[in-house]
Amino acid sequence: MSFVAQYLRESISIIEQLDHASIERMVEILATTRQEGGRLFLLGVGGSAANASHAVNDFRKIVGMEAYAPTDNVSELTARTNDEGWDGVFASWLAGSRLRAADCLFVFSVGGGNLEKNVSPNLVKALAFGREVGCRILGIVGRDGGYTAQVADACVIVPTVNVTHTTPHAEAFQAVVWHLLVSHPALKAAETKWESVR
Repeated sequence: MSFVAQYLRESISIIEQLDHASIERMVEILATTRQEGGRLFLLGVGGSAANASHAVNDFRKIVGMEAYAPTDNVSELTARTNDEGWDGVFASWLAGSRLRAADCLFVFSVGGGNLEKNVSPNLVKALAFGREVGCRILGIVGRDGGYTAQVADACVIVPTVNVTHTTPHAEAFQAVVWHLLVSHPALKAAETKWESVR
């Protein structure tokens, strides 16, 4: 089997294993957050940060939710990293944004954060702060989901079908799931451009 065929077959396997109930729960939580005037904060590191930035656009423009990603402001991100440390960069940003119980944190991550292994400690501390505030927590993660899966109100774990492709599949399926969410009839509030010019 060629690499292309293998990789695409793995993607099909992941789609077949995605937890529909978790995705539906995410739709409910996002709809409630929007209805109550809550804000959506998307958190990610590396490729997941790029996904968070794209998702902010989609949730704002298509769903009509107030949405933000702390990684979109590189000046503040690097200033907080320099002055307060990488592990607390998201928690301090959320505190500065006056995170409240009506809001929702949405984590995109390959591992979901793990303090013991010192992987994405900034996500862990942000989620711990979110729990203190009492806001809703969502996640799209890979591997075993890490800390995000432990504390989220709804979390989609992208199944590991090939350990050598954990990262690319996790980050690719973050996009598949968030595009599903913004396209869901319970959330979609505005037509997308190409669909509107059929």
